[in-house]
Amino acid sequence: MLADVVAELAPTGVLRAGINLSNFLLVTGKSPNGDPEGVAPDMAREVALRLGVAVKYVTFETPGKLADMAGRGSWDIGLIGAEPQRAETIAFTAAYCEIEATYLVPANSPFNVIADIDAAGVRIAVTGRSAYGLWLERNIRRADLMRTETLDGAYDAFVRDGLEALAGLKPRLLMDQAKLPGARILDGRFTAVQQAIGTAGANSSGAAFLRDFVEEAKPSGLVARLIARHNVRDLSVAAAASPT
Repeated sequence: MLADVVAELAPTGVLRAGINLSNFLLVTGKSPNGDPEGVAPDMAREVALRLGVAVKYVTFETPGKLADMAGRGSWDIGLIGAEPQRAETIAFTAAYCEIEATYLVPANSPFNVIADIDAAGVRIAVTGRSAYGLWLERNIRRADLMRTETLDGAYDAFVRDGLEALAGLKPRLLMDQAKLPGARILDGRFTAVQQAIGTAGANSSGAAFLRDFVEEAKPSGLVARLIARHNVRDLSVAAAASPT
């Protein structure tokens, strides 16, 4: 029943939506009253409309800080990349959109293939606790991950320390590439960050509602319209979830 869902997802009478401000594809601006604007805030607003409640945005500087507050009464739904480590405390929907992650390498780099980056002696600059950073932690075997607190910090370390690769979302890497003559973005991707909606694991009715919402939002064109509304490039509508 919808009443059970509202009780779980809006226990205060308002849907508190956790928003990661560091994802510049999903949060593209700020309203006159200071609220974040973009695809992620609009998705949260749509959830609130379906529930018949108002939305309140709870903002975080990084996705890791947002994930840390799961189940602690700070937010009711969180819009971040779905990763197994985060799924230990957050019940995620399938992705509603996805973003390719790859590597930037400096001029004269010998590397041309993504798979070759995972080699002894290779140092990869990466934003710690980002969704793609968590993927690298699980999958990199020989290269060394040089973690930083922020996106800008990862870029600075890459340049300052002469690192062999910078890991990141392709749209951000395109911006970084423009500042480094001769730098190249490797073709393909090592992963695609699955942007999803999550809630506390105990919210079984709320989690089921969110899963259904996302699976309706993709084929209905809602996600595509939000991407177009905010003129976001390199952001793709995710495929339908596989039947379970």
